[in-house]
Amino acid sequence: MVLRVLQIIAAVATIAVGIMPLFWPNRVTMFIGLQPMGPRGITELRAVLGGFFIALGAVPLITGAPETYLMLGIAYLVVGVVRTVSMLVDRSVMLSNTISVIFELVFGVILVL
Repeated sequence: MVLRVLQIIAAVATIAVGIMPLFWPNRVTMFIGLQPMGPRGITELRAVLGGFFIALGAVPLITGAPETYLMLGIAYLVVGVVRTVSMLVDRSVMLSNTISVIFELVFGVILVL
């Protein structure tokens, strides 16, 4: 029961992460370190960082299927591992990356259990 509540919190947080770039794409650019080039770049932020994350978080909540929570967890774990390797290779160990990788790995573990 506690695990399911944590999984729901992770899915809702995923939706929240998507809402920010969907509605306020210029506000997230400082945290993520990306600068959109013109309207096309803003659309990309809204679609990929907004819409995609909203869908990833919403599907487990809508379907309730354990496989969808597992899929979201695996996605978080892969992103967290890739980010960790990239932080070392690219020498980009900084607060925003560290915060992101902590959330990705914690959410990933919660969601795959």
